[in-house]
Amino acid sequence: MLDAYIYSGLRTPFGRHGGSLASVRPDDLVGPLLVRLLETSGLPAEALEEVILGCTNQAGEDSRNLARNALLSAGLPWRVPGQTVNRLCASGLSAVIDAARAITCGEGRLYLAGGVESMSRAPFIMAKAESAYSRTLDVADSTIGARFANPRLVERYGNHSMPETGDNLARRFAISREDADRFAAASQARYQAALLAGVLDDEIMAVEVPVGRKGQSLTVCDDEHPRPRSDLAALSRLPTLFAEGVVTAGNASGINDGAAVLLLGSREIGMEHGVAPMARILSSASVGVEPQFMGIGPHRAILLALQRARIGLEQLDLIEINEAFAPQVLACLKALNLDFDDPRVNPNGGAIAIGHPLGASGARLVLSACRTLQRNNQRYAVVSLCVGVGQGVAMVIERA
Repeated sequence: MLDAYIYSGLRTPFGRHGGSLASVRPDDLVGPLLVRLLETSGLPAEALEEVILGCTNQAGEDSRNLARNALLSAGLPWRVPGQTVNRLCASGLSAVIDAARAITCGEGRLYLAGGVESMSRAPFIMAKAESAYSRTLDVADSTIGARFANPRLVERYGNHSMPETGDNLARRFAISREDADRFAAASQARYQAALLAGVLDDEIMAVEVPVGRKGQSLTVCDDEHPRPRSDLAALSRLPTLFAEGVVTAGNASGINDGAAVLLLGSREIGMEHGVAPMARILSSASVGVEPQFMGIGPHRAILLALQRARIGLEQLDLIEINEAFAPQVLACLKALNLDFDDPRVNPNGGAIAIGHPLGASGARLVLSACRTLQRNNQRYAVVSLCVGVGQGVAMVIERA
């Protein structure tokens, strides 16, 4: 079991692709969160052991160890080390788990962990030519999906895009288009209800985006991806991405920009300084699944994490499963023998509404789970994400 505590957390608004945050470098997007969390924590900044950040693309401004670059650019002391984690969609959660393990092992008492992604700024990549004077250069868009795939991997498992893996699960688990659209509409509605109730007020830190040449700035406060008018009727009119599939632009997550960070520490450091934690991290798990059915990863990861925490599925008050695609989440619920409308699942909406900046989503889910447990005076939550190329990651937390 793990024994680490979450003291606070913040995230930026999640911007749409090419939206208000598109002009902000990823290291500059996450840096202010690091500073704000340290300044407002009530814990000694000099105790900070390390910054661990997840980031998926790492092909442009986010390359060459984004975590280290971000902390230095934000003005944190050079003595603080930083490392960048890449487990694709679960990068942010894996960063949090790495920090929790270090705290459990006694390697440090205070960590900043989370993730960031600027999918708008992900560059095109050109491979080097195999021979001189070549006229056939391989170019890839690093925004999403595989690039320069190993032919042996493709031969063994196929070359399925992420939406295709969602359709694969829809066929395997008999998920209908109406099932998927109904879940997507519910995600949008739950997000809007949470927004109107002020649930997100303390979760989001505004981003100042420079505009023009005269020192002016635009303050971005709100998530840009939600579509409040996406009801079942509107969603049903959208075309599927593939023939005979169920995945559409409306029942899938978005291509987004954003960051989320948590402040983690030992119980002792909080007691010494009179700071109460939000939640305790009990366990984590990562599993491998067939790449062409990658979205089912949360099923086994959740069960393994619960086993390690020594609690049952029925004891959970909250279940956060990242909404890569509606049929993917529904397949996980079927595998877990849970109802599609189980009120414990993503009660404040998910990535279909909020968006999915790849490296940031895991930390956002943990932050949302911590605040929901506190607000509702509940005890246990699990957070989980599917991962491209066939993995699942989960973490169990308990309200402190």
